[in-house]
Amino acid sequence: MRTTAEVRRAGTAVSAGLRAREHTENFPVALRVLPRRHRDDLHAVYAFARTVDELGDSAPGDRTALLQDFDTELNRVWTDATVTDPVLHRLRTTVRAHRLRPEPFHRLVQANLQDQRIRRYRSFEDLLGYCRLSADPVGRIVLGVFERHDPALLPLSDRVCTALQLLEHWQDIGEDARAGRIYLPQDDLAEHGVPESALLASTTSPELRALIRFEVDRAARLLREGSPIVGRLDGWARVCVGGFVAGGAATAAAFRRSRGEVLARVVRPSRPGTVARLAVALVGGSSVWEATT
Repeated sequence: MRTTAEVRRAGTAVSAGLRAREHTENFPVALRVLPRRHRDDLHAVYAFARTVDELGDSAPGDRTALLQDFDTELNRVWTDATVTDPVLHRLRTTVRAHRLRPEPFHRLVQANLQDQRIRRYRSFEDLLGYCRLSADPVGRIVLGVFERHDPALLPLSDRVCTALQLLEHWQDIGEDARAGRIYLPQDDLAEHGVPESALLASTTSPELRALIRFEVDRAARLLREGSPIVGRLDGWARVCVGGFVAGGAATAAAFRRSRGEVLARVVRPSRPGTVARLAVALVGGSSVWEATT
């Protein structure tokens, strides 16, 4: 186990860039219009998720051990035991206020532990299995923060979160490949005639562009299938989840504008496009999928 000082140093190292990283996400993590109490809870969840990712992706030392130690301390959030990690200390307030269950949080840690062992996925179904650990728990936690406990919401939330995770993977193809990690299914690479070396090029080959368009369309279908969740929510929960859906739709549109070029440019949704789609989503319109900005 790490000492208290080591825990604090690790927490400081991985938390330093959280606010800056938040602004690069595809969706508004805590919309400015939300009441302070909701913003604080969502920031606590976001800080937890990003810290776990940083421990798995860039922390110095034995990342598996760091994640396992973090997971052990995570258990203390649901007890009266001392919590030394500042991110977990902050999370405890949110967990207790909304009686959040531990399982989704532990699944996010398990996803990053899996990243330490598995760097390729044979099929799309295999990748979806990973997303059930790395993405779906986030939506379930957010629903818990807003105290929406209808089980019928969960499959819709999972589709939205998986879609957002997939779109993020396709944005980061070059970065992930340079780190030795490839999320594009091996079956899809083979079917489209894309060698792994193409993911390290400075520009995107025609074959890889076609594959990206295929994968983005598949993610967009999942997002569309999950989007009815917005109409089943009300109040601030509707605004927040609508922001997730709008951000995903705007990201898919950005991919369409890029024509599949993901290596020579950064594919990001436009802020006006996201805001416009959010407005449409909140009134139940279909043009959230049709806008081009």
